[in-house]
Amino acid sequence: MAASSVASPLCTWLVAACMSVTCDGDCSTRPSMLSSSKRRPKCAARRRLPSKRSSFSADFQKGLNSAFSGSSIQGLMSSCLAFEPCDEYYSSKGLSSLGSNGLSSLFGSKTGTTNRRQRRFHGAAHSGETMAVAVQPTEERTKQKKPTTRQRRVVVTGMSVVSPLGHDSDVFYNNLLEGVSGISEIEAFDCTQFPTRIGGEIKSFSTDGWVAPKFSRRMDKFMLYMLTAGKKALADGGITEDVMKQIDKAKCGVLIGSAMGGMKVFNDAIEALRVSYKKMNPFCVPFATTNMGSAMLAMDLGWMGPNYSISTACATSNFCILNSANHIIRGEADIMLCGGSDSVMIPIGLGGFVACRALSQRNSDPTKASRPWDINRDGFVMGEGAGVLLLEELEHAKKRGATIYAEFLGGSFTCDAYHMTEPHPDGAGVILCIEKALAQSGVSREDVNYINAHATSTLAGDLKEYNALIHCFGQNPELRVNSTKSMIGHLLGAAGAVEAVAAVQAIRTGWIHPNINLENPDEGVDTKLLVGPKKERLDVKVALSNSFGFGGHNSSVLFAPYK
Repeated sequence: MAASSVASPLCTWLVAACMSVTCDGDCSTRPSMLSSSKRRPKCAARRRLPSKRSSFSADFQKGLNSAFSGSSIQGLMSSCLAFEPCDEYYSSKGLSSLGSNGLSSLFGSKTGTTNRRQRRFHGAAHSGETMAVAVQPTEERTKQKKPTTRQRRVVVTGMSVVSPLGHDSDVFYNNLLEGVSGISEIEAFDCTQFPTRIGGEIKSFSTDGWVAPKFSRRMDKFMLYMLTAGKKALADGGITEDVMKQIDKAKCGVLIGSAMGGMKVFNDAIEALRVSYKKMNPFCVPFATTNMGSAMLAMDLGWMGPNYSISTACATSNFCILNSANHIIRGEADIMLCGGSDSVMIPIGLGGFVACRALSQRNSDPTKASRPWDINRDGFVMGEGAGVLLLEELEHAKKRGATIYAEFLGGSFTCDAYHMTEPHPDGAGVILCIEKALAQSGVSREDVNYINAHATSTLAGDLKEYNALIHCFGQNPELRVNSTKSMIGHLLGAAGAVEAVAAVQAIRTGWIHPNINLENPDEGVDTKLLVGPKKERLDVKVALSNSFGFGGHNSSVLFAPYK
């Protein structure tokens, strides 16, 4: 039968009414399966069936489900309107015989002169076409499922630090193993007016061969530390100029954060503004932002993959490390430079933390000032520096013959949602963070036998973390816990990355560094879990590194030997 004979007024009315009921009854509660817009077709708005909708609403819902599970317009019309299509529909064998213009003819011919009423039906034709597509069998889509693939593994193939104990990862870790303290009197400025005059200050540092002189003169130290550590991590990972030519730079990214950003550049700009805006560094705004270090490093390398920074106070580095690993796991990157950098060894930085009453005032004996878990601790010691890890997808690393230091297993973040600077009283956020990290990594509690704790040497924080560790791992007799901060102080946003380097070095060397200054453990602290004043031999199965920050940010990351 010709297509035009099928387009009887009754069939046209049936489909239009069916669409009206479908849109009015279904689109208001959830996104429509029949159209990409929530607006009802114009024809549907005029062709409502108020007297019938209330009487067959139950049948309509039941019929609608069956119609969607089927594959024909006949079933949809029958279920929507509770009676069968006209004889002409059957004699035409449904819509299959209508050809490419079938639906168009069902709603009215698209050729010839049209009046306003016909144009309204033409608007409905688009919805009709969409309906015809939506009710096709769904088996084809279910058959085209993506094949299950094994999760991409992430490994550490390079690392570097800029720290009070050295600017090479091996020199840095050897000093840690020997129990050397990097805490000393601050020399960068006159701090005699401050109650705290000590810190983990970097005494000598050079960017020669790593950063162009024009940038060295203008950049904030946190950026200089970041760029230098980032490039050294690349060199440590064997990313030579020849390798750079071969890798896909669109799948190489940089995610190095900072807690404080370019505080000195911004402070200098304020001082210059007191004279005149003409005296301000024209780069003061971009060089003060926390993201610019990652951006400048990517520009230097030509890396066009994921590039941004994260700032979650002293938990910054772990957030950057875990997010970088996730980019690799999702296939968005093959290589990621990640970590953190901070330098606020300036009057406003020192003064700010003094005002918070967070810093140690043991000025007479700087090397004894940072003493995590010791009953005589009186606050943390501010430090500065940077830490960068080179994370890489396993097969990519193996293909280029890279040395694999360790495997990144996973991690987690949580928030205390309690106080700006104080930890949650019962350590709920830290416990949740550790448990989620273990679950996400597929690691059992018994497998973790080394923890590089956040332990900053504050009265409240040390004990809250210790109790959380006992809650999560107390039954593990092999567990050993230490704090890198006892020797270098608290590097703020860089702390997590520098301590991650220490954890990876423990895996590589089989040695864990001591806790110095732990002379009188606080009440309730079991020294059997804590590393003593000397380095210890340990075959690390899984290493966990914690970092927490102002705002209640908690983070835990896990590393293990590559097997």
